[in-house]
Amino acid sequence: MIQLLKAVKVRLYPTPEQELALAKSFGCVRWYWNFALNACIQHYKETGKSLKLATYKGMLPQLKKEYPWLKEDCYSSVLQCVAINLDRAYKNFFKGQAKFPRFKSK
Repeated sequence: MIQLLKAVKVRLYPTPEQELALAKSFGCVRWYWNFALNACIQHYKETGKSLKLATYKGMLPQLKKEYPWLKEDCYSSVLQCVAINLDRAYKNFFKGQAKFPRFKSK
C-alpha cells in the first residue's frame, strides 16, 4: 500500500500584538538553543560525553528563576521542544547523518 503525504501552506496575518508575542517567543527559543548548545559543547570538552535530554529539560526551571523574561515571554512546551530538537541534532551528528549543530542568529 502506498502512503501519500500532503502538506498545506497557510499564510499568517498576525495582529501587532501577536507579532510582538511571536517575536518574543522566537527570541526565547533562539536564546535557549544557544545556551543549551554552549553548555553541551563545554560539557563535551570537559568529559568527552554529550548531555542527555533530561539534563537539557532539567536546566529550564533554574533558568526561569534566573531569567524571568524566559518565563513570561515563552510557553514551557516550546522550550522543551527546543531541548528535544537539540538532543536529536546531537544524536544525528554522532550517527554521521548531519553536520554539527550551529548557533542560531537573528
